[in-house]
Amino acid sequence: MMKFKRYCKTLMLQNDPQLIEAYLAVHAKGNTWPEIGQGMKEVGILDMEIYRHENRLFMIMDTVADFDHDKAMAELATKPRQGEWEAFVSRFQVTSESATADEKWQLMERIYELDQQEDYKAEDGQQKEI
Repeated sequence: MMKFKRYCKTLMLQNDPQLIEAYLAVHAKGNTWPEIGQGMKEVGILDMEIYRHENRLFMIMDTVADFDHDKAMAELATKPRQGEWEAFVSRFQVTSESATADEKWQLMERIYELDQQEDYKAEDGQQKEI
């Protein structure tokens, strides 16, 4: 068994079909900058998925079991090319060019889970086991 934490976040894209298509292209397989994924792994992010409905994004982020969200996000902001990436993708997002990933992506509160065992605060992450 492996323990990990799960975080769910949301972000709004500009409601412009051309910008949305461009954002999808930037995130297509092989198109993200390698430094971005490497930086995420270095701060303890094990896996991340982003889903889209119209101009709303939903992220599932699985991390190491002892992940400290605020500390890791602050560290991530200092990783190579991270600031450049955030400025680059900001044109597609409802945000400012200077915003960090943590400022853009808002933590979501879990309101329901099948067979829910316990409550948790969004910034603490949901303890999971596989």
